[in-house]
Amino acid sequence: MPSDLIGQLIIYIVVLLLAISAHEAAHAWMSHKFGDDTAYLLGRVTLNPVAHTDPVGTLLIPIANFVLAAMSGGRFFGLIGWGKPTPVNPLRWRNKDLANVMVSLAGIMANLLLAFIGFVILKVCLHTGMIGLGVVGQFGSLEEPVFLLLDRVLMMNLSLAVFNLLPVPPLDGSKVLYSILPASAQPTLEVMERFSYIILIGLMYLGVISAIMVPVRQFVVFLLLTGLQG
Repeated sequence: MPSDLIGQLIIYIVVLLLAISAHEAAHAWMSHKFGDDTAYLLGRVTLNPVAHTDPVGTLLIPIANFVLAAMSGGRFFGLIGWGKPTPVNPLRWRNKDLANVMVSLAGIMANLLLAFIGFVILKVCLHTGMIGLGVVGQFGSLEEPVFLLLDRVLMMNLSLAVFNLLPVPPLDGSKVLYSILPASAQPTLEVMERFSYIILIGLMYLGVISAIMVPVRQFVVFLLLTGLQG
């Protein structure tokens, strides 16, 4: 693998570890706030990636995804990755319906916060000239890894947040549905959960996920570059 791709892979994995750790730690923190200390006692309220890393979902799949994307010229889009599930005990929650919604959305909010921080820093760097638009591909410059780092923080966390909003079990968006849909709909959600990965792979194969992700990313890029030329 060329040295520039190895550098990109390192940045990719570092940012992914941060994104997944923040996502899972937020679930654990919010669950603790609503009275459940299960994840807290297991040391999951931390940004230490060791506590949240799943060997397959956090390392193997993302590395394979990166390599396939590099081989296909960036045209490949697969699952970004996932962390070790955060254990929660809903029986310990106060105000269970609200707790279910807030705990489910906590990971998404953590990723959106990181994406916002990345967006602000990258926009400031672009608009002050600290990073030039022509930096992409200049692997010998200091600007290139800084740009890649900020771009990954922004886009990866944004992608994880949007992806987890999808109402497909076991994603966070589906867990919110358990609280807002009538009890009669729960058997349908349980059936969907049994076939969740088949559904997700089908959505990717049919281009549904790309149809959602691409416009969101394009809009963020538009906001990022607005005012840059004038």
